[in-house]
Amino acid sequence: PQQDKQVNSSSSSCDPALRPIIRRRARSLPTSPERRKRAEVQCQVPGCLSRMNRVRFADALGLELTEVKVFQSGEDPSIPLHVLSRLSINSDLWYSGSDLEFTMQCLVPDFQQPADFVDFSSRLQEQQVCLERVTSSDLGISGSIHVHNIAFEKMVSVRYTFNQWKSFCELCAQWHSSIPEKNGQNRVDVFTFFLHVPPFLLQLCSVVQFAVRYQVNGQEYWDNNRGKNYSLTCWSHPLKMPRECEGSWIHFI
Repeated sequence: PQQDKQVNSSSSSCDPALRPIIRRRARSLPTSPERRKRAEVQCQVPGCLSRMNRVRFADALGLELTEVKVFQSGEDPSIPLHVLSRLSINSDLWYSGSDLEFTMQCLVPDFQQPADFVDFSSRLQEQQVCLERVTSSDLGISGSIHVHNIAFEKMVSVRYTFNQWKSFCELCAQWHSSIPEKNGQNRVDVFTFFLHVPPFLLQLCSVVQFAVRYQVNGQEYWDNNRGKNYSLTCWSHPLKMPRECEGSWIHFI
């Protein structure tokens, strides 16, 4: 006959004992003894044995945010072109005489801003799409485009080339706002775009050409500056700055 045995509940199951879940924060990588020794500054007040607080910066995983890069002999670090140009500007200011004059290479539009024409509205009415204006810097070209709100679904893009249309690329413009036309009857959508300029285009006489395309309701409309396309050419632009503003250029480096 089987005999009843009293068995503890802890031994009646083959399941492992449950443990509470403890979430631990990631710890920073251990520092070297030399760094730890330098960071642990003893309090200089007599009788005080406490150490000063230490501050360390870490990412979301608790890892160090700093990294030491060792360059081999003859290996130069890679410095962006726009940083070098601003360093060159600061150097010119430092060694210049009484007049703070220097030159910068920048892309200059070869056309008048379309928004400055008195027939801008009629041009938009005729083409359904029209470039408003562009601005340029050493980082890129930004611009705004007006299109007639023919339908809700629409696509506006900029087709551009760096080599006289031997090849070209196209980027999509982003919707910015909707405004009423001057006659108050039609609505106009405003799109904006930003074209990144590669470093080689900041050389003298380099040219960027582009045209604007508007696709809506299965139709396609273009603004190519009356068949001439819009172009910007890189030129040296003279700049002057008062001597008292020399130190302010450090903010641009």
